[in-house]
Amino acid sequence: MDPIQIEPVSVAVKATTTVPAPPGVDIFSLIWSIVGNSEGAAGLLNPSGFLGVLDIIWTIFAFLAFIVSGIMLALYAFASTKRWEYYAKGDQELRDEEALYDELYRGVRKSNRLDDVLTHISSANPNDWKLAIIEADIILDEALKQYGYAGNSLGERLKSISTSQLSTLNEAWEAHKVRNRIAHEGADFVLTRRIADETIDRYRRVFNELGV
Repeated sequence: MDPIQIEPVSVAVKATTTVPAPPGVDIFSLIWSIVGNSEGAAGLLNPSGFLGVLDIIWTIFAFLAFIVSGIMLALYAFASTKRWEYYAKGDQELRDEEALYDELYRGVRKSNRLDDVLTHISSANPNDWKLAIIEADIILDEALKQYGYAGNSLGERLKSISTSQLSTLNEAWEAHKVRNRIAHEGADFVLTRRIADETIDRYRRVFNELGV
């Protein structure tokens, strides 16, 4: 009997290398796994699955909203600082002009100062109209000081007065608002002839009541 011959059997072993997935959550893959197949779509219709997607969307939205809010808050703080610096500069320039005018005309009769206001308002130069309003505002402030109204500024003195004490109080307020626009807005405030004349007329009505 011939011996049984056994042929060698070769077994191929295929090496596989599994690379672990990096930690973290791939949002887009997660969403696709939910809606990209029928089972995922069915899961999306499930209340718990739908709420899960909404939770992911809300997390992304809240994160982006937080960043945008921080940027807007920083811009607002910067703009507010620059705005008050601009107003402070305008107020200082106006105070310098008022101090110079007060120095030049201190001790001069009031009638002459009013004549000076009328001279400036009758000019064809808008800058003279602004000066006339500033001068009239100073005269009004000094008149209220002499009447004993309390306050560190004309605005504070006007707040301490009632219409029963000064019937032209609203006229004074409207005129003073124009003066403030000249101070705060500077060259950006376009003072027309009509507004200038109306403002000086308001000051004159207040002066008549005060006996200036």
